[in-house]
Amino acid sequence: MSTTALTPEEPDPATLDRVFAALADPVRRAILRRLDGRDLLVSELAEPFAISLQAVSRHIQVLVRAGLVTQERTGRISRCRLDAGPIYQAAVWVNHYSKYWQAQFDTLAVWLAEIERRKAAASLAGPRPRLKRARRRA
Repeated sequence: MSTTALTPEEPDPATLDRVFAALADPVRRAILRRLDGRDLLVSELAEPFAISLQAVSRHIQVLVRAGLVTQERTGRISRCRLDAGPIYQAAVWVNHYSKYWQAQFDTLAVWLAEIERRKAAASLAGPRPRLKRARRRA
């Protein structure tokens, strides 16, 4: 474990581990998608999934431990809400590496501009003469 202090922009490694582990499962990503902008009961969250209510509850608990979902209980009723804060921290971490793929996009843009330049130059030069093919003798 590193002993260096985190900067304010640098996400906590343990938080990142929990967030990325939670996001690794397609069911959990679908749960987050369903929670986007609304609060839902666990039973409402479970509706579209072909898995048991207990399995959905376990997925929700993973999301709660990652800080991505908050649950409010009233008796036996449990309402879930998305908390996007940890996703923001993960996005900040991923964005740090955007410079690597941005360089590839910049290189691609240069190549595309060069292709367009060559096409424009070729069209100004007029049609290319056709080469005659030698006849094949049998």
